[in-house]
Amino acid sequence: MNIKDIIDQKLSEVILNVFQLKDINLEIQENKTEFEGDFTIVTFPLVKQLKKNPESIGVELGEALTTQTELLESFNVVKGFLNVKVKNQFFVDQFQSVNSDFENIEKKNSTVMVEYSSPNTNKPLHLGHIRNNLLGFSVSQILKEAGYDVIKSQIINDRGIHICKSMLAWEKYGKGETPDAENIKGDKFVGNYYVKFDQEYKKEIAELIEQGVSEDQAKKEAPLMKEAQKMLLDWENGDEKVRNLWNEMNSWVYKGFNETYSRLGVSFDQIQYESNTYILGKDLIQEGLDKGVLYQKEDGSVWCDLTDEGLDQKLLLRSDGTSVYMTQDLGTAVERFKQNNIQKLIYTVGNEQDYHFQVLFKILGKLGYSWADQLYHLSYGMVELPNGKMKSREGTVVDADDLMQEMHDIAKSKSEELGKLENFTEEEKNDNYESVGMGALKYFMLKVDPKKKMLFNPEESIDFNGNTGPFIQYTYARIQSLLTKASFEFKEIYSIDLSQSEKELIMQLANYKVVVARAAEALSPALVANYVYDLVKSYNSFYQSSPILNQEDKNITQFRLNLSDLTAKTIKKSLSLLGIGTVNRM
Repeated sequence: MNIKDIIDQKLSEVILNVFQLKDINLEIQENKTEFEGDFTIVTFPLVKQLKKNPESIGVELGEALTTQTELLESFNVVKGFLNVKVKNQFFVDQFQSVNSDFENIEKKNSTVMVEYSSPNTNKPLHLGHIRNNLLGFSVSQILKEAGYDVIKSQIINDRGIHICKSMLAWEKYGKGETPDAENIKGDKFVGNYYVKFDQEYKKEIAELIEQGVSEDQAKKEAPLMKEAQKMLLDWENGDEKVRNLWNEMNSWVYKGFNETYSRLGVSFDQIQYESNTYILGKDLIQEGLDKGVLYQKEDGSVWCDLTDEGLDQKLLLRSDGTSVYMTQDLGTAVERFKQNNIQKLIYTVGNEQDYHFQVLFKILGKLGYSWADQLYHLSYGMVELPNGKMKSREGTVVDADDLMQEMHDIAKSKSEELGKLENFTEEEKNDNYESVGMGALKYFMLKVDPKKKMLFNPEESIDFNGNTGPFIQYTYARIQSLLTKASFEFKEIYSIDLSQSEKELIMQLANYKVVVARAAEALSPALVANYVYDLVKSYNSFYQSSPILNQEDKNITQFRLNLSDLTAKTIKKSLSLLGIGTVNRM
Protein backbone atom coordinates (compact mmCIF):
# COMPACT_ATOMS: atom_id res chain seq x y z
CA MET A 1 0.00 0.00 0.00
CA ASN A 2 1.51 3.37 -0.99
CA ILE A 3 1.30 6.57 1.05
CA LYS A 4 -1.60 7.91 -1.01
CA ASP A 5 -3.59 4.72 -0.27
CA ILE A 6 -2.77 5.05 3.45
CA ILE A 7 -4.00 8.66 3.45
CA ASP A 8 -7.15 7.57 1.60
CA GLN A 9 -7.84 4.84 4.17
CA LYS A 10 -7.23 7.13 7.16
CA LEU A 11 -9.29 9.89 5.54
CA SER A 12 -12.31 7.58 5.20
CA GLU A 13 -12.01 6.65 8.89
CA VAL A 14 -11.77 10.31 9.95
CA ILE A 15 -14.75 11.39 7.75
CA LEU A 16 -16.83 8.62 9.37
CA ASN A 17 -15.71 9.61 12.90
CA VAL A 18 -16.06 13.38 12.50
CA PHE A 19 -18.95 13.78 10.03
CA GLN A 20 -20.66 10.34 10.25
CA LEU A 21 -20.45 9.97 6.47
CA LYS A 22 -19.70 6.66 4.70
CA ASP A 23 -18.33 5.89 1.22
CA ILE A 24 -16.94 9.38 0.63
CA ASN A 25 -13.97 9.45 -1.75
CA LEU A 26 -12.06 12.72 -1.81
CA GLU A 27 -9.46 13.33 -4.49
CA ILE A 28 -5.87 13.16 -3.21
CA GLN A 29 -3.20 14.74 -5.40
CA GLU A 30 0.55 15.04 -5.06
CA ASN A 31 1.10 18.68 -4.07
CA LYS A 32 2.70 20.63 -6.91
CA THR A 33 1.95 24.10 -5.50
CA GLU A 34 4.22 26.51 -3.62
CA PHE A 35 2.31 25.79 -0.39
CA GLU A 36 3.92 23.42 2.11
CA GLY A 37 2.72 19.84 2.00
CA ASP A 38 3.27 16.51 0.25
CA PHE A 39 -0.33 15.92 -0.79
CA THR A 40 -3.44 18.01 -1.44
CA ILE A 41 -6.91 16.79 -0.44
CA VAL A 42 -9.83 18.33 -2.35
CA THR A 43 -12.68 18.96 0.14
CA PHE A 44 -15.36 20.43 -2.17
CA PRO A 45 -17.48 17.22 -2.48
CA LEU A 46 -18.29 17.55 1.25
CA VAL A 47 -19.62 21.13 0.99
CA LYS A 48 -23.11 20.16 -0.19
CA GLN A 49 -23.57 17.35 2.33
CA LEU A 50 -22.23 19.23 5.36
CA LYS A 51 -23.55 22.68 4.35
CA LYS A 52 -20.26 24.22 5.48
CA ASN A 53 -17.67 26.25 3.61
CA PRO A 54 -14.68 24.32 2.22
CA GLU A 55 -12.20 26.28 4.35
CA SER A 56 -13.72 25.11 7.67
CA ILE A 57 -14.13 21.54 6.37
CA GLY A 58 -10.43 21.52 5.47
CA VAL A 59 -9.43 22.73 8.96
CA GLU A 60 -11.65 20.11 10.68
CA LEU A 61 -10.25 17.32 8.52
CA GLY A 62 -6.66 18.47 9.04
CA GLU A 63 -7.09 18.63 12.83
CA ALA A 64 -8.77 15.21 12.91
CA LEU A 65 -6.03 13.61 10.78
CA THR A 66 -3.42 15.14 13.12
CA THR A 67 -5.06 14.02 16.40
CA GLN A 68 -6.65 10.72 15.36
CA THR A 69 -3.79 9.29 13.25
CA GLU A 70 0.01 9.14 13.36
CA LEU A 71 0.13 10.31 9.74
CA LEU A 72 0.63 14.08 9.66
CA GLU A 73 3.45 16.35 10.66
CA SER A 74 1.48 19.51 9.71
CA PHE A 75 -1.29 20.84 7.47
CA ASN A 76 -2.55 24.07 5.92
CA VAL A 77 -5.77 24.98 4.11
CA VAL A 78 -5.85 27.21 1.03
CA LYS A 79 -9.32 28.00 -0.41
CA GLY A 80 -10.72 24.58 0.50
CA PHE A 81 -7.62 22.65 -0.55
CA LEU A 82 -6.15 20.75 2.42
CA ASN A 83 -2.35 20.48 2.04
CA VAL A 84 -0.88 17.81 4.31
CA LYS A 85 2.74 17.17 5.22
CA VAL A 86 3.22 13.48 6.00
CA LYS A 87 5.61 12.40 8.74
CA ASN A 88 9.08 11.58 7.50
CA GLN A 89 9.01 7.98 8.76
CA PHE A 90 6.11 7.05 6.47
CA PHE A 91 8.32 7.79 3.45
CA VAL A 92 11.23 5.77 4.87
CA ASP A 93 8.86 2.86 5.57
CA GLN A 94 7.34 3.28 2.10
CA PHE A 95 10.78 2.98 0.51
CA GLN A 96 11.56 -0.19 2.49
CA SER A 97 8.22 -1.69 1.48
CA VAL A 98 8.63 -0.86 -2.23
CA ASN A 99 12.22 -2.11 -2.26
CA SER A 100 11.44 -5.45 -0.60
CA ASP A 101 8.33 -6.01 -2.73
CA PHE A 102 9.87 -4.94 -6.04
CA GLU A 103 10.33 -8.39 -7.60
CA ASN A 104 7.02 -9.83 -6.36
CA ILE A 105 4.25 -10.35 -8.90
CA GLU A 106 0.74 -11.16 -7.73
CA LYS A 107 -0.54 -13.84 -10.10
CA LYS A 108 -3.95 -13.30 -11.73
CA ASN A 109 -4.53 -16.99 -12.64
CA SER A 110 -5.71 -15.85 -16.05
CA THR A 111 -4.13 -16.43 -19.47
CA VAL A 112 -4.20 -13.88 -22.26
CA MET A 113 -3.14 -14.49 -25.84
CA VAL A 114 -1.70 -11.48 -27.66
CA GLU A 115 -1.50 -11.67 -31.43
CA TYR A 116 0.84 -9.32 -33.26
CA SER A 117 3.00 -9.03 -36.37
CA SER A 118 1.00 -11.45 -38.57
CA PRO A 119 2.80 -10.59 -41.82
CA ASN A 120 2.17 -11.73 -45.39
CA THR A 121 4.82 -13.99 -46.91
CA ASN A 122 5.04 -11.94 -50.11
CA LYS A 123 7.16 -9.05 -48.81
CA PRO A 124 9.54 -7.97 -46.03
CA LEU A 125 8.44 -6.25 -42.82
CA HIS A 126 8.04 -2.46 -43.00
CA LEU A 127 7.64 0.56 -40.73
CA GLY A 128 3.99 -0.29 -39.95
CA HIS A 129 5.05 -3.77 -38.84
CA ILE A 130 7.58 -2.20 -36.47
CA ARG A 131 4.86 -0.31 -34.59
CA ASN A 132 2.70 -3.44 -34.59
CA ASN A 133 5.47 -5.70 -33.24
CA LEU A 134 6.67 -3.23 -30.63
CA LEU A 135 3.13 -2.58 -29.42
CA GLY A 136 2.15 -6.27 -29.26
CA PHE A 137 5.40 -7.33 -27.59
CA SER A 138 5.27 -4.48 -25.06
CA VAL A 139 1.62 -5.16 -24.15
CA SER A 140 2.60 -8.82 -23.60
CA GLN A 141 5.44 -7.81 -21.26
CA ILE A 142 3.17 -5.42 -19.34
CA LEU A 143 0.46 -8.06 -18.91
CA LYS A 144 3.08 -10.52 -17.57
CA GLU A 145 4.33 -7.92 -15.10
CA ALA A 146 0.71 -7.33 -14.01
CA GLY A 147 0.40 -11.04 -13.14
CA TYR A 148 -1.19 -12.57 -16.22
CA ASP A 149 0.09 -15.64 -18.03
CA VAL A 150 0.67 -14.57 -21.63
CA ILE A 151 0.93 -16.44 -24.92
CA LYS A 152 2.56 -14.33 -27.64
CA SER A 153 1.21 -15.43 -30.97
CA GLN A 154 1.25 -14.62 -34.64
CA ILE A 155 -0.76 -15.90 -37.57
CA ILE A 156 1.31 -15.91 -40.73
CA ASN A 157 -0.69 -15.05 -43.83
CA ASP A 158 1.07 -17.65 -45.95
CA ARG A 159 -1.55 -18.22 -48.66
CA GLY A 160 -3.86 -16.27 -50.93
CA ILE A 161 -3.73 -14.25 -54.13
CA HIS A 162 -0.92 -11.94 -52.90
CA ILE A 163 1.37 -14.87 -52.21
CA CYS A 164 0.54 -16.37 -55.63
CA LYS A 165 1.54 -13.09 -57.31
CA SER A 166 5.11 -13.39 -55.93
CA MET A 167 5.25 -17.09 -56.82
CA LEU A 168 4.03 -16.52 -60.39
CA ALA A 169 6.48 -13.63 -60.95
CA TRP A 170 9.41 -15.76 -59.73
CA GLU A 171 8.27 -18.66 -61.95
CA LYS A 172 8.09 -16.37 -65.00
CA TYR A 173 11.03 -14.03 -64.45
CA GLY A 174 13.22 -15.60 -61.75
CA LYS A 175 15.44 -17.78 -63.93
CA GLY A 176 15.99 -20.12 -60.98
CA GLU A 177 17.57 -17.42 -58.80
CA THR A 178 17.70 -17.97 -55.00
CA PRO A 179 18.30 -15.55 -52.10
CA ASP A 180 21.60 -17.25 -51.21
CA ALA A 181 22.87 -17.15 -54.79
CA GLU A 182 21.95 -13.45 -55.08
CA ASN A 183 23.10 -12.68 -51.49
CA ILE A 184 19.73 -11.08 -50.68
CA LYS A 185 17.71 -11.58 -47.49
CA GLY A 186 14.92 -14.08 -48.26
CA ASP A 187 11.94 -11.84 -47.46
CA LYS A 188 13.39 -9.01 -49.59
CA PHE A 189 14.10 -11.43 -52.43
CA VAL A 190 10.46 -12.61 -52.53
CA GLY A 191 9.20 -9.05 -52.06
CA ASN A 192 11.08 -8.00 -55.20
CA TYR A 193 8.98 -10.48 -57.19
CA TYR A 194 5.77 -9.08 -55.69
CA VAL A 195 6.85 -5.69 -57.02
CA LYS A 196 7.79 -7.30 -60.36
CA PHE A 197 4.32 -8.82 -60.67
CA ASP A 198 2.71 -5.42 -60.15
CA GLN A 199 4.97 -3.78 -62.75
CA GLU A 200 4.18 -6.41 -65.41
CA TYR A 201 0.48 -6.50 -64.49
CA LYS A 202 0.24 -2.72 -65.02
CA LYS A 203 1.81 -3.09 -68.46
CA GLU A 204 -0.82 -5.67 -69.43
CA ILE A 205 -3.64 -3.44 -68.17
CA ALA A 206 -2.27 -0.51 -70.21
CA GLU A 207 -2.12 -2.69 -73.35
CA LEU A 208 -5.73 -3.85 -72.92
CA ILE A 209 -6.94 -0.29 -72.36
CA GLU A 210 -5.19 0.74 -75.61
CA GLN A 211 -7.23 -1.98 -77.34
CA GLY A 212 -10.44 -0.32 -76.12
CA VAL A 213 -11.12 -2.42 -72.99
CA SER A 214 -12.39 -0.52 -69.92
CA GLU A 215 -9.97 -0.21 -66.99
CA ASP A 216 -12.10 -2.36 -64.65
CA GLN A 217 -12.41 -5.06 -67.30
CA ALA A 218 -8.69 -4.84 -68.13
CA LYS A 219 -7.79 -5.51 -64.48
CA LYS A 220 -9.90 -8.69 -64.59
CA GLU A 221 -8.84 -9.84 -68.06
CA ALA A 222 -5.07 -9.26 -67.73
CA PRO A 223 -3.38 -12.66 -68.37
CA LEU A 224 -1.13 -12.37 -65.31
CA MET A 225 -4.08 -11.89 -62.96
CA LYS A 226 -5.89 -14.86 -64.49
CA GLU A 227 -2.77 -17.00 -64.08
CA ALA A 228 -2.39 -15.91 -60.43
CA GLN A 229 -6.04 -16.78 -59.75
CA LYS A 230 -5.57 -20.20 -61.38
CA MET A 231 -2.45 -20.75 -59.25
CA LEU A 232 -4.50 -20.01 -56.11
CA LEU A 233 -7.12 -22.59 -57.11
CA ASP A 234 -4.36 -25.09 -57.94
CA TRP A 235 -2.86 -24.44 -54.49
CA GLU A 236 -6.22 -25.02 -52.79
CA ASN A 237 -6.62 -28.25 -54.80
CA GLY A 238 -3.20 -29.45 -53.57
CA ASP A 239 -1.31 -29.26 -56.91
CA GLU A 240 2.13 -30.75 -56.09
CA LYS A 241 4.22 -28.40 -58.27
CA VAL A 242 2.48 -25.26 -56.91
CA ARG A 243 2.74 -26.52 -53.32
CA ASN A 244 6.48 -27.26 -53.67
CA LEU A 245 7.18 -23.78 -55.03
CA TRP A 246 5.03 -22.29 -52.24
CA ASN A 247 6.95 -24.20 -49.54
CA GLU A 248 10.32 -23.19 -50.95
CA MET A 249 9.53 -19.48 -51.33
CA ASN A 250 7.90 -19.30 -47.88
CA SER A 251 10.99 -20.90 -46.30
CA TRP A 252 13.10 -18.08 -47.78
CA VAL A 253 10.74 -15.51 -46.27
CA TYR A 254 10.68 -17.10 -42.79
CA LYS A 255 14.45 -17.06 -42.59
CA GLY A 256 14.41 -13.33 -43.41
CA PHE A 257 11.59 -12.58 -40.94
CA ASN A 258 13.47 -14.32 -38.12
CA GLU A 259 16.52 -12.12 -38.68
CA THR A 260 14.32 -9.01 -38.46
CA TYR A 261 12.50 -10.22 -35.33
CA SER A 262 15.82 -11.02 -33.66
CA ARG A 263 17.19 -7.52 -34.21
CA LEU A 264 13.89 -5.94 -33.20
CA GLY A 265 13.98 -7.99 -29.99
CA VAL A 266 10.53 -9.58 -30.30
CA SER A 267 9.59 -13.24 -30.02
CA PHE A 268 6.59 -15.58 -30.17
CA ASP A 269 5.39 -18.56 -28.15
CA GLN A 270 3.05 -19.83 -30.87
CA ILE A 271 2.92 -19.47 -34.63
CA GLN A 272 -0.12 -20.39 -36.69
CA TYR A 273 -0.43 -20.50 -40.45
CA GLU A 274 -3.44 -19.45 -42.47
CA SER A 275 -2.83 -22.40 -44.77
CA ASN A 276 -3.85 -24.65 -41.86
CA THR A 277 -6.72 -22.58 -40.45
CA TYR A 278 -8.62 -21.52 -43.59
CA ILE A 279 -10.02 -25.04 -43.98
CA LEU A 280 -11.39 -24.95 -40.43
CA GLY A 281 -13.03 -21.64 -41.34
CA LYS A 282 -14.81 -23.41 -44.20
CA ASP A 283 -16.14 -26.01 -41.73
CA LEU A 284 -17.60 -23.17 -39.64
CA ILE A 285 -19.42 -21.87 -42.71
CA GLN A 286 -21.27 -25.16 -43.02
CA GLU A 287 -22.04 -25.11 -39.30
CA GLY A 288 -23.41 -21.57 -39.64
CA LEU A 289 -25.60 -22.60 -42.62
CA ASP A 290 -26.95 -25.58 -40.64
CA LYS A 291 -27.80 -23.30 -37.69
CA GLY A 292 -29.46 -20.72 -39.96
CA VAL A 293 -27.03 -18.03 -38.83
CA LEU A 294 -25.59 -17.72 -42.39
CA TYR A 295 -27.34 -17.84 -45.76
CA GLN A 296 -26.38 -18.86 -49.30
CA LYS A 297 -27.10 -16.82 -52.43
CA GLU A 298 -28.10 -18.32 -55.79
CA ASP A 299 -24.51 -18.05 -57.08
CA GLY A 300 -23.35 -20.29 -54.22
CA SER A 301 -21.66 -17.54 -52.16
CA VAL A 302 -22.26 -17.56 -48.39
CA TRP A 303 -23.09 -14.43 -46.35
CA CYS A 304 -23.86 -13.29 -42.82
CA ASP A 305 -26.57 -10.66 -42.37
CA LEU A 306 -25.53 -8.24 -39.61
CA THR A 307 -27.95 -5.44 -40.47
CA ASP A 308 -29.79 -6.04 -37.18
CA GLU A 309 -26.48 -5.20 -35.42
CA GLY A 310 -26.12 -1.91 -37.30
CA LEU A 311 -23.56 -3.44 -39.67
CA ASP A 312 -23.96 -4.76 -43.22
CA GLN A 313 -24.07 -8.12 -44.99
CA LYS A 314 -20.68 -9.85 -44.98
CA LEU A 315 -19.34 -12.25 -47.62
CA LEU A 316 -17.76 -15.36 -46.04
CA LEU A 317 -17.33 -17.72 -49.00
CA ARG A 318 -17.00 -16.72 -52.67
CA SER A 319 -19.17 -18.31 -55.36
CA ASP A 320 -16.14 -20.32 -56.60
CA GLY A 321 -15.77 -21.85 -53.13
CA THR A 322 -12.65 -19.92 -52.12
CA SER A 323 -12.51 -18.33 -48.68
CA VAL A 324 -12.01 -14.69 -47.71
CA TYR A 325 -9.94 -13.26 -44.84
CA MET A 326 -12.97 -13.26 -42.53
CA THR A 327 -13.41 -17.03 -43.04
CA GLN A 328 -9.80 -17.64 -42.05
CA ASP A 329 -10.04 -15.39 -38.98
CA LEU A 330 -13.15 -17.27 -37.81
CA GLY A 331 -11.28 -20.57 -38.09
CA THR A 332 -8.16 -19.25 -36.37
CA ALA A 333 -10.09 -17.86 -33.38
CA VAL A 334 -11.92 -21.16 -32.82
CA GLU A 335 -8.67 -23.11 -33.11
CA ARG A 336 -6.91 -20.91 -30.55
CA PHE A 337 -9.59 -21.33 -27.90
CA LYS A 338 -9.67 -25.10 -28.55
CA GLN A 339 -5.92 -25.54 -28.25
CA ASN A 340 -5.24 -23.15 -25.36
CA ASN A 341 -6.83 -22.49 -21.99
CA ILE A 342 -7.07 -18.74 -22.61
CA GLN A 343 -9.49 -16.26 -21.07
CA LYS A 344 -8.85 -13.38 -23.47
CA LEU A 345 -7.52 -12.90 -27.00
CA ILE A 346 -6.07 -9.55 -28.10
CA TYR A 347 -5.53 -8.75 -31.79
CA THR A 348 -2.87 -6.08 -32.44
CA VAL A 349 -3.93 -4.75 -35.82
CA GLY A 350 -4.04 -1.27 -37.43
CA ASN A 351 -7.17 0.88 -37.21
CA GLU A 352 -7.99 0.40 -40.90
CA GLN A 353 -9.28 -3.02 -39.77
CA ASP A 354 -11.65 -1.69 -37.06
CA TYR A 355 -14.76 -2.69 -39.00
CA HIS A 356 -13.35 -6.15 -39.84
CA PHE A 357 -12.97 -7.00 -36.15
CA GLN A 358 -16.40 -5.63 -35.23
CA VAL A 359 -17.85 -8.03 -37.79
CA LEU A 360 -15.60 -10.96 -36.76
CA PHE A 361 -16.60 -10.71 -33.10
CA LYS A 362 -20.32 -10.41 -33.96
CA ILE A 363 -20.27 -13.48 -36.24
CA LEU A 364 -18.49 -15.59 -33.60
CA GLY A 365 -21.15 -14.50 -31.11
CA LYS A 366 -23.92 -15.49 -33.51
CA LEU A 367 -22.26 -18.88 -34.05
CA GLY A 368 -22.67 -19.44 -30.30
CA TYR A 369 -19.12 -19.10 -28.98
CA SER A 370 -19.37 -17.89 -25.37
CA TRP A 371 -15.85 -16.46 -25.43
CA ALA A 372 -16.69 -14.03 -28.25
CA ASP A 373 -17.05 -11.20 -25.71
CA GLN A 374 -13.47 -11.84 -24.52
CA LEU A 375 -12.00 -10.83 -27.89
CA TYR A 376 -10.37 -7.41 -28.11
CA HIS A 377 -8.99 -5.44 -31.04
CA LEU A 378 -5.94 -3.42 -29.97
CA SER A 379 -6.31 -0.84 -32.70
CA TYR A 380 -3.50 1.57 -33.50
CA GLY A 381 -2.87 4.48 -35.85
CA MET A 382 -0.61 4.39 -38.87
CA VAL A 383 3.01 5.51 -38.83
CA GLU A 384 4.44 8.00 -41.27
CA LEU A 385 7.93 9.33 -41.82
CA PRO A 386 8.50 13.03 -42.50
CA ASN A 387 8.68 12.23 -46.24
CA GLY A 388 5.25 10.60 -46.46
CA LYS A 389 3.33 7.33 -46.48
CA MET A 390 4.35 3.86 -47.59
CA LYS A 391 3.22 1.60 -50.42
CA SER A 392 4.58 -1.87 -51.02
CA ARG A 393 3.38 -2.79 -54.52
CA GLU A 394 5.53 -0.11 -56.13
CA GLY A 395 8.56 -1.02 -54.04
CA THR A 396 8.63 2.30 -52.13
CA VAL A 397 8.07 0.66 -48.73
CA VAL A 398 10.00 1.93 -45.71
CA ASP A 399 11.84 -1.30 -44.97
CA ALA A 400 12.09 -2.39 -41.30
CA ASP A 401 15.69 -3.63 -41.64
CA ASP A 402 16.80 -0.42 -43.36
CA LEU A 403 15.16 1.71 -40.67
CA MET A 404 16.82 -0.26 -37.85
CA GLN A 405 20.20 0.13 -39.53
CA GLU A 406 19.56 3.85 -39.97
CA MET A 407 18.84 4.12 -36.23
CA HIS A 408 22.15 2.37 -35.47
CA ASP A 409 24.02 4.71 -37.83
CA ILE A 410 22.42 7.88 -36.40
CA ALA A 411 23.25 6.70 -32.85
CA LYS A 412 26.84 6.15 -33.96
CA SER A 413 27.24 9.58 -35.56
CA LYS A 414 25.62 11.41 -32.60
CA SER A 415 27.72 9.49 -30.03
CA GLU A 416 30.91 10.26 -31.96
CA GLU A 417 29.91 13.90 -32.30
CA LEU A 418 29.41 14.16 -28.52
CA GLY A 419 32.58 12.19 -27.77
CA LYS A 420 30.63 9.88 -25.48
CA LEU A 421 32.41 6.60 -26.14
CA GLU A 422 36.12 7.35 -25.76
CA ASN A 423 38.07 4.47 -24.17
CA PHE A 424 35.47 1.93 -25.35
CA THR A 425 36.41 -1.14 -27.38
CA GLU A 426 34.89 -1.43 -30.88
CA GLU A 427 32.56 -4.17 -29.60
CA GLU A 428 31.39 -2.00 -26.69
CA LYS A 429 30.84 0.91 -29.07
CA ASN A 430 28.72 -1.21 -31.41
CA ASP A 431 26.66 -2.55 -28.48
CA ASN A 432 26.05 1.05 -27.42
CA TYR A 433 25.05 2.20 -30.90
CA GLU A 434 22.61 -0.69 -31.19
CA SER A 435 21.16 -0.21 -27.71
CA VAL A 436 20.76 3.55 -28.14
CA GLY A 437 19.44 3.32 -31.72
CA MET A 438 16.88 0.63 -30.94
CA GLY A 439 15.99 2.26 -27.61
CA ALA A 440 15.30 5.53 -29.43
CA LEU A 441 13.12 3.81 -32.03
CA LYS A 442 11.09 1.79 -29.52
CA TYR A 443 10.60 4.59 -27.01
CA PHE A 444 9.52 7.09 -29.67
CA MET A 445 7.01 4.56 -31.06
CA LEU A 446 5.60 3.51 -27.69
CA LYS A 447 5.37 6.84 -25.83
CA VAL A 448 2.50 7.82 -28.15
CA ASP A 449 -1.00 6.59 -27.33
CA PRO A 450 -1.55 3.54 -29.60
CA LYS A 451 -4.76 4.95 -31.09
CA LYS A 452 -3.03 8.06 -32.43
CA LYS A 453 -1.52 8.29 -35.88
CA MET A 454 2.14 9.18 -35.51
CA LEU A 455 4.97 10.82 -37.39
CA PHE A 456 8.27 9.08 -36.68
CA ASN A 457 11.36 11.24 -37.04
CA PRO A 458 14.57 9.14 -36.66
CA GLU A 459 16.84 12.16 -36.04
CA GLU A 460 14.52 13.63 -33.40
CA SER A 461 14.19 10.31 -31.56
CA ILE A 462 17.94 10.05 -30.85
CA ASP A 463 18.47 12.91 -28.45
CA PHE A 464 20.29 12.60 -25.12
CA ASN A 465 17.97 15.25 -23.63
CA GLY A 466 14.18 15.39 -23.38
CA ASN A 467 11.49 12.75 -23.61
CA THR A 468 13.55 10.15 -25.49
CA GLY A 469 14.84 6.63 -24.99
CA PRO A 470 18.53 7.67 -24.99
CA PHE A 471 17.89 10.28 -22.25
CA ILE A 472 16.41 7.56 -20.01
CA GLN A 473 19.16 5.06 -20.90
CA TYR A 474 21.79 7.70 -20.13
CA THR A 475 20.32 8.33 -16.66
CA TYR A 476 20.43 4.59 -15.97
CA ALA A 477 24.09 4.42 -17.05
CA ARG A 478 24.92 7.44 -14.86
CA ILE A 479 23.41 5.71 -11.82
CA GLN A 480 25.43 2.55 -12.58
CA SER A 481 28.57 4.68 -12.73
CA LEU A 482 27.71 6.22 -9.33
CA LEU A 483 27.04 2.80 -7.73
CA THR A 484 30.32 1.41 -9.13
CA LYS A 485 32.28 4.40 -7.89
CA ALA A 486 30.75 3.97 -4.40
CA SER A 487 31.36 0.16 -4.39
CA PHE A 488 27.67 -0.01 -3.49
CA GLU A 489 26.23 -2.74 -1.29
CA PHE A 490 22.66 -2.53 -0.05
CA LYS A 491 22.28 -1.90 3.68
CA GLU A 492 18.93 -1.08 5.31
CA ILE A 493 18.53 2.39 6.85
CA TYR A 494 15.53 2.49 9.18
CA SER A 495 15.35 6.14 10.16
CA ILE A 496 16.59 9.29 8.44
CA ASP A 497 15.53 12.87 7.65
CA LEU A 498 14.50 13.22 4.03
CA SER A 499 14.69 16.14 1.62
CA GLN A 500 11.67 17.07 -0.50
CA SER A 501 13.31 15.67 -3.64
CA GLU A 502 13.86 12.33 -1.86
CA LYS A 503 10.21 12.19 -0.84
CA GLU A 504 9.09 12.94 -4.39
CA LEU A 505 11.37 10.22 -5.74
CA ILE A 506 10.03 7.68 -3.23
CA MET A 507 6.47 8.57 -4.28
CA GLN A 508 7.40 8.03 -7.92
CA LEU A 509 8.99 4.65 -7.15
CA ALA A 510 5.90 3.62 -5.18
CA ASN A 511 3.75 4.32 -8.26
CA TYR A 512 5.49 1.70 -10.43
CA LYS A 513 3.06 -1.16 -9.81
CA VAL A 514 0.07 1.16 -9.97
CA VAL A 515 1.19 2.32 -13.41
CA VAL A 516 1.79 -1.26 -14.58
CA ALA A 517 -1.74 -2.23 -13.49
CA ARG A 518 -3.20 0.79 -15.34
CA ALA A 519 -1.15 0.07 -18.46
CA ALA A 520 -2.32 -3.58 -18.42
CA GLU A 521 -5.92 -2.45 -18.08
CA ALA A 522 -5.63 0.14 -20.86
CA LEU A 523 -3.26 -2.01 -23.00
CA SER A 524 -1.14 1.12 -23.37
CA PRO A 525 2.68 1.05 -23.19
CA ALA A 526 2.52 4.87 -23.39
CA LEU A 527 1.61 4.93 -19.68
CA VAL A 528 4.82 3.06 -18.81
CA ALA A 529 6.91 5.23 -21.17
CA ASN A 530 5.63 8.44 -19.64
CA TYR A 531 6.03 7.03 -16.12
CA VAL A 532 9.70 6.15 -16.60
CA TYR A 533 10.37 9.58 -18.13
CA ASP A 534 8.80 11.27 -15.07
CA LEU A 535 10.82 8.95 -12.79
CA VAL A 536 14.05 9.94 -14.53
CA LYS A 537 13.18 13.63 -14.20
CA SER A 538 12.51 13.12 -10.45
CA TYR A 539 15.82 11.30 -10.06
CA ASN A 540 17.76 14.01 -11.90
CA SER A 541 16.15 16.64 -9.67
CA PHE A 542 17.12 14.60 -6.59
CA TYR A 543 20.66 14.08 -7.94
CA GLN A 544 21.14 17.84 -8.48
CA SER A 545 19.76 18.90 -5.08
CA SER A 546 20.91 16.05 -2.79
CA PRO A 547 24.67 15.37 -2.70
CA ILE A 548 25.34 11.64 -2.35
CA LEU A 549 28.99 10.68 -1.88
CA ASN A 550 30.40 13.75 -0.07
CA GLN A 551 28.28 13.42 3.09
CA GLU A 552 29.65 13.39 6.62
CA ASP A 553 26.70 11.26 7.75
CA LYS A 554 27.30 7.87 6.14
CA ASN A 555 23.67 6.88 6.74
CA ILE A 556 22.58 9.66 4.39
CA THR A 557 25.04 8.44 1.74
CA GLN A 558 23.84 4.85 2.19
CA PHE A 559 20.15 5.77 1.96
CA ARG A 560 20.70 7.89 -1.14
CA LEU A 561 22.66 5.07 -2.77
CA ASN A 562 19.83 2.67 -1.85
CA LEU A 563 17.41 5.11 -3.45
CA SER A 564 19.59 5.37 -6.56
CA ASP A 565 19.84 1.58 -6.80
CA LEU A 566 16.04 1.09 -6.65
CA THR A 567 15.59 3.89 -9.19
CA ALA A 568 17.99 2.13 -11.58
CA LYS A 569 16.17 -1.19 -11.12
CA THR A 570 12.83 0.50 -11.79
CA ILE A 571 14.17 2.26 -14.90
CA LYS A 572 15.60 -1.03 -16.19
CA LYS A 573 12.38 -2.96 -15.56
CA SER A 574 10.19 -0.19 -17.04
CA LEU A 575 12.34 -0.08 -20.17
CA SER A 576 12.23 -3.89 -20.43
CA LEU A 577 8.41 -3.65 -20.52
CA LEU A 578 8.91 -1.50 -23.63
CA GLY A 579 11.38 -4.03 -25.06
CA ILE A 580 14.27 -1.59 -24.52
CA GLY A 581 17.68 -2.65 -23.22
CA THR A 582 20.14 -0.76 -21.03
CA VAL A 583 23.92 -0.39 -20.96
CA ASN A 584 26.02 0.31 -17.87
CA ARG A 585 28.29 2.79 -19.64
CA MET A 586 27.39 5.44 -22.19
